[in-house]
Amino acid sequence: MKDLITLTDPRSPASEAYRTLRTNLSFYSLDEPIRTLVVTSPTANEGKSVTIANLAVTMAQGGRRTILVDCDLRRPSLHTLFGTENNAGLTTMILDESQEAPLLSTGVDNLYLLPSGPLPPNPADLLGSRQVERVLESLLQRADILLIDAPPVLGFSDAVILGARADGVLLVLRAGKTRREDAEQAKAQLERANVRIVGATLTDAPLERPLGDYYKS
Repeated sequence: MKDLITLTDPRSPASEAYRTLRTNLSFYSLDEPIRTLVVTSPTANEGKSVTIANLAVTMAQGGRRTILVDCDLRRPSLHTLFGTENNAGLTTMILDESQEAPLLSTGVDNLYLLPSGPLPPNPADLLGSRQVERVLESLLQRADILLIDAPPVLGFSDAVILGARADGVLLVLRAGKTRREDAEQAKAQLERANVRIVGATLTDAPLERPLGDYYKS
């Protein structure tokens, strides 16, 4: 769980940044509450899964019953971050409509994980199916918010498909890695599908001023 900074070092500036993100999302959705949020990135290795995992921890710690859903059926990683198995999950629920949701405990109060399950040969087709919509609807009856980890936008249609079914999409960009043209292209691709982009968050941003100095001012 070394990447779950909100658990390993809850007083760190990074943990405070995740709590700020939680607060910003809460204020953003006062008029139109966000109950299903897709988190994605323009390309791979920009920190989307670490971001959604830590955001989920802060949501749960804030008293919201939170379910993390790993819809990255290409490179799932949430089960690794939380140290759980991935024998059953979203894909097994899709194949067996009578199956109870195999939600896993994360060790955090109010936070549960639905891993991806075995990877299918046709992720985009599967995510666009009525069965996935049914699964998400059933999960929403058991949670205050669903946080959905989606594959990167560029190169795959998965994030657009999921974003069209969610209340909003959060784009994760990595300082020093994400190219401006990739970010703009991802934004345009989501907007063409009428997906509601609630904002973007930057990972690996340099901390120019220690947070402790702020409190001493």
